[in-house]
Amino acid sequence: MALIRVATYNIHKGVQGIGPARRLEIHNLGHAVEQLDADIVCLQEVRKLHRREAEYFAHWPDMPQAEFLAPEGYTAVYRTNAHTRHGEHGNAMLSRWPVVSHQHEDMSDHRFEQRGLLHSEVTVHGCAVHVIVVHLGLIKASRVRQLAQLQKYIGREVPADAALVVAGDFNDWGSTVQQSMGSAGLASFSQQKAATFPSRLPVVQLDHVYARGLTPLGLHVPRGRIWARMSDHLPLIAEFELPVNVQ
Repeated sequence: MALIRVATYNIHKGVQGIGPARRLEIHNLGHAVEQLDADIVCLQEVRKLHRREAEYFAHWPDMPQAEFLAPEGYTAVYRTNAHTRHGEHGNAMLSRWPVVSHQHEDMSDHRFEQRGLLHSEVTVHGCAVHVIVVHLGLIKASRVRQLAQLQKYIGREVPADAALVVAGDFNDWGSTVQQSMGSAGLASFSQQKAATFPSRLPVVQLDHVYARGLTPLGLHVPRGRIWARMSDHLPLIAEFELPVNVQ
């Protein structure tokens, strides 16, 4: 058996606060991602570019945030979900293991929310592991339809016998997501509750890591003042055992 450590983190576009009081946190987030020491890091609300913020902040990174946040030796994969007036943002995956392929699917349910999934295939300890990063909508009816779309996507694009991880910000603290993922054969840490939102006083778990073909070992949410100030979400870290016979 081999260990695989997966983290998911909504980074709030690397900026906290609003108006003149907003502050740039992307540099702190870079150190934080490295401290997670995860084999795979699934990120949401990642900026590819934002012209207004780049003008406002003197130390805005010269490269896209996914590449900026990737620790040395990691591969960064990014795909845009939303195009805005001043730039674009989406999901990203950082991997310390080789990335074989990646693709994107639009999951937008209505014109007010642009959403998508990022699907990558990673080779971990010689085994193929499919990783899907999601950021679902704010409206429950939208999430239900997006979950149905996600199930169809998995059935179409991921081999039934392949190891699979689905992680991200599901924007749901009820049982809807767990039931949907369960019907797709994906399991979570059902006996462990890990509140991740809001970061300053977390009371609900919006962020999840689900898996198929992997054995859950443990779940961890980093806490402390520095974690509470970098984003409105806390990161979630999950550990699994990867059977060596997974193909």
